Amino acid sequence: MTPSDDRLARWIAALEATHFAELTFPEVSRALRALSSTYVERREKLADGAALSGTGKRAAFALFYGPLHHLLVAHIVDQLPGATSDVHTILDLGCGTGASGAAWAAACAKTPRVVGIDRHPWTIGEAAATYKAFGISATVRRGDIATAPLPKGPASILAAFTMNELPEASRDALMARLVARAADGDRVLIVEPLAGFVARWWNRWRDTFESAGGRADEWRLRTELPPIVAKLDRAAGLNHREITGRSLWLGHR
Repeated sequence: MTPSDDRLARWIAALEATHFAELTFPEVSRALRALSSTYVERREKLADGAALSGTGKRAAFALFYGPLHHLLVAHIVDQLPGATSDVHTILDLGCGTGASGAAWAAACAKTPRVVGIDRHPWTIGEAAATYKAFGISATVRRGDIATAPLPKGPASILAAFTMNELPEASRDALMARLVARAADGDRVLIVEPLAGFVARWWNRWRDTFESAGGRADEWRLRTELPPIVAKLDRAAGLNHREITGRSLWLGHR
């Protein structure tokens, strides 16, 4: 595990203690297979909350995808010039369990405050616990990021693995708002899976970000997985020898 300190290991240990108090490892691994199938084959159900239906899927989401997203976002912000300096507030849109927002905040020279927004009531509690585990001062609230008023800047805005779950019209409207925020001096980081079929809107918004002075990147991270993530990866028949993703970035020009 490459992120800087042992906060990641402590966070994952706490997740294991919480979720395995109610579920067995085989139950979580079976739920992970079902969750992976939802992401790959039935993505239209994500907007209806299919990824978080039931304790098994919620445990798999927290224990498996949370750490993977954390590792990837930590790598991305480490590589993007200026992404970890002079960051005072991070808006974590569609924060999920808070894994991605915590990764960015923990990578900063001085830990910023985080505002996490998500529509699912379970993730709000998980995100609050995640930010606390990393020693991050945070506010979390329930809301639909497509319509929720965003706190005023200056801010660094993150939408990791969430834009693709919005309806097209809502996504385009939010993207336009984020590009406008960047024009006013905010930073914007969008992260999504690498698979082309997942985000068919990507090329159009890549062109918009690049025209506005931003950049688009594809990432392939080879790193040691946390033990529970590696164990679940094998048990579910998955293969994360590489953690992959792609990003859109608009920073200070």
